[in-house]
Amino acid sequence: MKNRLDNIATIQTGIFAKTVSKGDIVYLQVKHFDESGALGSVLHPDLEYDSVTQKHLLKPGDVLFAAKGTKNFAAVYESHNPQAVASTTFFVIRLKVDNVLPEYLAWKLNHPITQNFLKRNAIGSAIVSISKAVLDELEISIPDLSTQRTILKIAELRKKEKQLKQQIETLKENQIQHQILNALK
Repeated sequence: MKNRLDNIATIQTGIFAKTVSKGDIVYLQVKHFDESGALGSVLHPDLEYDSVTQKHLLKPGDVLFAAKGTKNFAAVYESHNPQAVASTTFFVIRLKVDNVLPEYLAWKLNHPITQNFLKRNAIGSAIVSISKAVLDELEISIPDLSTQRTILKIAELRKKEKQLKQQIETLKENQIQHQILNALK
């Protein structure tokens, strides 16, 4: 079953705010995420809690989509993260239905086919961005929850496989370089 994103979720932009050195909540920006879209482990509260930030506090399960610039990715805000609001770089996608896992939606938004579609429909020349209208109309395939969990497990195992292969390559390279240096002595 396919459904438009705006039928299954609300989509709103993050807020613009001025950071402070010691705040109450975290102002999430792209710099807080690594290349794969994973949230960094060290986050410092840099925004004051007030009536505006209170309305925009992220909830566990919110999907953040970085819509501005060349690095577009989706990430799920989880309950173990500190209280935070998203910057204007992000769209905050909050599911309205129970038959879609936030992690599945993030996986779908990060999928190369979806990324290609979004990049083809991006606007702007200096700073490219994905518009809310494009996200609204994005068609999402929604398999049953069991299939979504299976897809996520396969994706996680594939990611671990890639990491292990990279570690093996690094170890091999270090070993070869060590042997070459020993041969030169």
